[in-house]
Amino acid sequence: MKKIELEIVALSHSITQTHSYAVVLGEINGLRRLPIVIGGFEAQAIAVALENMHPSRPLTHDLMKNFMNAFGVELQEIIINDLQEGIFYSKLVCYTDNDTVEIDSRTSDALALAVRFGCPIYTYDNILESAGIAMEEGGTAKPKMEAVGSEEPAGSSERSDLSSLNIEELNNLLNEVLDQEDYIRAIAIRDELKKRK
Repeated sequence: MKKIELEIVALSHSITQTHSYAVVLGEINGLRRLPIVIGGFEAQAIAVALENMHPSRPLTHDLMKNFMNAFGVELQEIIINDLQEGIFYSKLVCYTDNDTVEIDSRTSDALALAVRFGCPIYTYDNILESAGIAMEEGGTAKPKMEAVGSEEPAGSSERSDLSSLNIEELNNLLNEVLDQEDYIRAIAIRDELKKRK
């Protein structure tokens, strides 16, 4: 089967599941999107890597990358290779000087590692056909297609709360959430600070 390359285009709260997020993957040079519901910790791990944040202690996926680097294992690509009963399955394609190995992985963990290694993300056409959303040229979803899950922008209600704070209060809140290692909230606060500069 022909592999289709994807990229992360959005990370958002999931309306369909409480305390969950959706990572939205977009087809490179195409109009299809693949929303995947993931947990809060995995969303945070992806957000930290996407935003080039450096936590004071390594997160689990940073530890995994350090471990792989120490033993000369390179993550070549990840493949979202199956969809069963609404659950995505993925594999890590790793190589060393002597061997190439495919390792079963949760899709959220595979994505968190892909962002850290800067490796490509792939899936197959049948997965995009069954679970993807077709976008029109203007960026809106075609009404004939139905999404696997609905999303809303991450922190949309929180952003309105942030707009009521002054810059000093935002900086204090940013330090607080960084101490708590809540990197998703930190991104929203940082964006609000950037907007005011």
